[in-house]
Amino acid sequence: MAGGHTVAAFDTELTALHSAIDRMAALVETQFATALDALATADAAKAAAVVEGDAAIDRLEMEVEAMTIRMLALRQPMAKDLRDIVAALKIASNLERMGDFAGSVAKRAVTLAGLPVVPPVGSLTWMGRTVLEMVGDMRRAYAEQDAALAAAVRDRDGEVDAAYTSLFREFLTYMMETPAQITGCTHLLFAAKSIERIGDHATNVAENISYLVEGRLPKDERRKEDHSSFAVAPGSTPDV
Repeated sequence: MAGGHTVAAFDTELTALHSAIDRMAALVETQFATALDALATADAAKAAAVVEGDAAIDRLEMEVEAMTIRMLALRQPMAKDLRDIVAALKIASNLERMGDFAGSVAKRAVTLAGLPVVPPVGSLTWMGRTVLEMVGDMRRAYAEQDAALAAAVRDRDGEVDAAYTSLFREFLTYMMETPAQITGCTHLLFAAKSIERIGDHATNVAENISYLVEGRLPKDERRKEDHSSFAVAPGSTPDV
């Protein structure tokens, strides 16, 4: 990935840094996919494994942080080399948060698996699949330094926000019609919010890839379609 550098050791260090980020992204992608599967199948054991696996992501973040600090202190990089290191540090932070949110989805799956009647999880399918695709494309965009693919990841964030708002309204209606499902639906809403936040962090990573490749962040405002703060249940009247 790195262009020719006057110090061969620095190129080796950059390659190691890229490899660490890719391993971290791959683990996040696997953790998230497993959490979604555990949620869909009410598999508490699989969900518990995701929660336990979060520590590995945390260790990788610490490894990346140590590598970047050492490279900044010893190599004094400039231009794209400096962007490469700064972007890696920011990307690792976002990946760590994505791992946390994957763990949150898994924890909700454990709780839902213990309920006598599980509410409809199918509504989350499209949203979860879309965010998982964003994570995979984000990982590929970093590995290939593909700014166009990173931009495509960023563009999908609005779709996920809109899906979350729709889901929020759907579950409000369902809880009003079926009070016995309030507990389950509440946990599903928390899971949906965690999925939406993973999409946000994947978008942050995509923006940092744009910064790495092009030397600047996207100029346009990120599309925001999460209007769940203003959603009200059918038949209710919002406070004035």
